[in-house]
Amino acid sequence: MSRLPSARGAKAAKTPAGKKSGGTRGGGGAGGRPGVYVQTPKSDIFVVMLGVALGAMVIGTLLMVLILNSYGFKTKVSAVTPTPTGVALA
Repeated sequence: MSRLPSARGAKAAKTPAGKKSGGTRGGGGAGGRPGVYVQTPKSDIFVVMLGVALGAMVIGTLLMVLILNSYGFKTKVSAVTPTPTGVALA
């Protein structure tokens, strides 16, 4: 549920001569909304590292699927039971 806009700061301030002021802090900002314009932060090295990590995980998952595809997606173990040796019997 969205909040209703406040009435505070909705009207632009007027100069003594009756004209609207040309300030940028009032309602003349980006999109006509009242408030202070905040510039979006720029990407830094950590955002690049997150992208590299995501790419590595995607490539690893694709390679794992390709390897599992060569086995026909069979995950059951079909190993032969180990034979006991002479040392294990003693």
